[in-house]
Parts: sequence; C-alpha cells; structure tokens
Amino acid sequence: MNHPAFANNHVAVVTGAASGIGLAAAKRFAGLGMKVVLADLPGERLDKAAHETAAASPHGPDSAIAVPTDVSSIDSLKALEKAAAERFGNIHVLMNNAGISGSPMFGAQDAWEKVFAVNLWGVINGSRVFAPAMIAHGQPGLIINTGSKQGITTPPGDPAYNVTKAGVKAFTEALQHDLRNTPGCNITAHLLIPGFVYTGLTAGGRAEKPDAAWTPQETVDFMMQSLENDNFYILCPDNDVERATDEKRILWAAGDIIENRPPLSRWHPDHADAFKAFLTKDRPKIG
Repeated sequence: MNHPAFANNHVAVVTGAASGIGLAAAKRFAGLGMKVVLADLPGERLDKAAHETAAASPHGPDSAIAVPTDVSSIDSLKALEKAAAERFGNIHVLMNNAGISGSPMFGAQDAWEKVFAVNLWGVINGSRVFAPAMIAHGQPGLIINTGSKQGITTPPGDPAYNVTKAGVKAFTEALQHDLRNTPGCNITAHLLIPGFVYTGLTAGGRAEKPDAAWTPQETVDFMMQSLENDNFYILCPDNDVERATDEKRILWAAGDIIENRPPLSRWHPDHADAFKAFLTKDRPKIG
C-alpha cells in the first residue's frame, strides 16, 4: 500500500471486527505490519478473530488485541480509545464498521432505537471520540465509515437500516469537510459503500455464498485500492451489479426529487417501466 497511514507498526482500530468485512479488514491491516485493535461484543467470536488477525501479522501474537465494545455506548467507545492508545500508542486508522440489520416501519420502538444506536450513533460517536487525538498526533491517518447503497437509493423493506446508513453518508461527508478545513490535520474521512457481500448480516440463513455476492475479502481489496487512489466514496460493485448500474440507480433516485416523481419511484407501478428503460440508456453526462 502506498497510503502512508498503512505503515508498518502503525495502529488500526476496527469495530464490528469479529466477522465479515471488519474481520477481513483487520486481517489485511495486520498483514501490512500494523498493530490492530479488534472491537466487537464480547465472546468467543471476538477472541477467535483477534487470534486469526495476529496470525496474519509478521509481528506475532502481540500485534492484535480484542477489546470487547458496545458501540451503542459512548462510554464503551471512550474505553476502547483509551485501551488502544495505552497498548499501542497513536492511532492511524479507525474503521467504524459495526452494524446490525434494521426493523420494519411499524416494528418495535426498542428495535428502531437499537439500530440507530449501533449503525448511526456508533459511527458518529466513534469518529468524535477518536478524531481529536488522531488529528493532534499530526501523522497521516484515515477514518473509514461503513455505509451502504441502501443509504443512497433507500429501497423499500428495511427503513430503519436505510435511515441510519443515509445518516452515515451525510455525517461522513460533513466529517471530511471539517477535517480538510482543520489546519495541520493529516486525517481524512472516507465512506465505504459495500455491494452485496456475503456476511453474517446478509446470509439470511444461507450456508453458502450466493454467486452474486462478493466475499468480505474482495470488498476489502476494493476498499484498499480505492484508498490508495484517495477516493472518498468507495462504491463497491459485486458479482451481480457493476458500477454503471449503480450509477444509474443513484441518478434515478436523485431524479425523483428533480422530476417530482413519487418517492421510491423505481418500485412504483407507474414508473417501473420508465426505470427499466433508463437502465438501457447511456448514463447522462454530469456537469
């Protein structure tokens, strides 16, 4: 990696690191010689993930630690930051990746609040807790927040999840704006926008990866290349949807406002055929 944040013996903190994209990222960081702090709910999965991450490092078993963390609690995030700094020193990469599935529109109130606490407040508080010290040490660093295409095109069926991921997008854009306007700041923020990735969150009871899905490792490979290119929006394809299709879906969603169509018109019976036709056309030029 050419990005200076991923230097040997630099420090990465990853939330939601016990499985999926978080674990794949932790292993990748460790393989680059970084010290890695894995944060997730306590239990055997987290301990196993830390062991696997240390095994991927050229520096041996002391290169990765597990810190049980509930990202819905700001006090738990503050304890995570303290534990990481006390063990390894300056933090160079923060990946706010922890997330849970959503709730139907009229689902239980506590289910909605839990999704917001983890998916949105976990990212907001994680960034706000870690960023001041990351800025202060003056070295290059990254804050990577895991969003979702569902936070951009907001398909029907999982409104709580969509709303939180839309919030992650807006927050991360604002965070990057503030960081780039902070004198002496060498930290940048980036929005990871996964495609269809086969993880515990998306498996839906399936024991084998669907052909359409990417693996977490493929997603992290794409993320790392995008970071090397200094991309803010890390819009990942998968084995079913290429970038050109994603771009048209995003443009159509924005067009609902511009054209004054009904919300989510892509799924509206009066506009579904027009959307299908739109997909067959060349993408409109922007600017």
